Amino acid sequence: MSFASDNWAGAAPEILDALHRANDGAVPGYGGDDLTKKVEAKFAEVFERDCAVYFVATGGAANGLALSVMTPPYGMVLCHEESHVQMDECAGPEFFTGGAKLLPIPGENGKLTPAAIEKTLKGFPHRPPHGAPASALSLTQGTECGTVYSVEELTAVCDAAREAHLSVHMDGARFSNAVASLGVSPAEMTWKAGVDVLCFGGTKNGCIAAEAVVFFDRHRAMDFEFMRKRAGHLWSKMRFISAQFDAYLEDGLWLKLASHANAMAQRLAAGLRDIPGVSLIYPTDINEVFVVFPDGVAEKLREGGDVFYPWVTPGDPADRKGHRLICSFRTTQEEVDGFIEKTRALIG
Repeated sequence: MSFASDNWAGAAPEILDALHRANDGAVPGYGGDDLTKKVEAKFAEVFERDCAVYFVATGGAANGLALSVMTPPYGMVLCHEESHVQMDECAGPEFFTGGAKLLPIPGENGKLTPAAIEKTLKGFPHRPPHGAPASALSLTQGTECGTVYSVEELTAVCDAAREAHLSVHMDGARFSNAVASLGVSPAEMTWKAGVDVLCFGGTKNGCIAAEAVVFFDRHRAMDFEFMRKRAGHLWSKMRFISAQFDAYLEDGLWLKLASHANAMAQRLAAGLRDIPGVSLIYPTDINEVFVVFPDGVAEKLREGGDVFYPWVTPGDPADRKGHRLICSFRTTQEEVDGFIEKTRALIG
């Protein structure tokens, strides 16, 4: 049974059907086709306001390119110490921004707080030209710890950013899972809370290569179209990204897929929690479960063919051996229950 990553799950049938339909005929390239314009309008409907939308192929490019227009090369981007931009993008944000400094901040359950932001900024007083000026705040929703910010938490953090004159970026690789978990509107969780730019991910939730950078104020996009082109992410056959988002946003497919993945993770977390000797590290708000097994159990599960990853992040206790298990839109109850029973049998 595979709980390695939602990236392993392949594509949803509806996405594949949309790609097949988009393959017919000859249409303008580079986003000049009618389908791309239609999907851009769909984003405006989903977020309840006019917005500038740019499609790219990867989440790393989406984050790096978004930040590239939110900070100068000599600026600083505040982020959580466990965030994807800090831990998992091979200095991509630094590359795309031309050298801007990422300033990692600790926070419980993968989340930042207004107090942590204020404390961090006090340690970097304004002293030009020696100190890099703080330019932006990057949030992750849902977080790398499988938790979500409530709307109230998001609003408070964004207000703190505003007071410090920081623009706010949201890494939404699992944005769909967060929206499904909270049951709020996408607008409430983004621009209404104070988010300026969202990287809206589809790849982890049933798409093949579909990420969107959404600017809730068109003026903030500035020269983004040139940055995207320069980075090699202006797809000539843009219709194939657009087709994925067309199906993804149709009739709430994106939320249906995410809700299923979340439900499977909740089932997995509940089952593992009931096994003596097994403990959960973080609350399970979306489709990720972080767990500690008794010594030797994880190794035996892997030897039996189950796939999941060890999980080590900054600030972890030296003796904690954590593991991450991820459910996807394809995860079944039978897989979840089978893994739980196998774990229970190994522990005895």
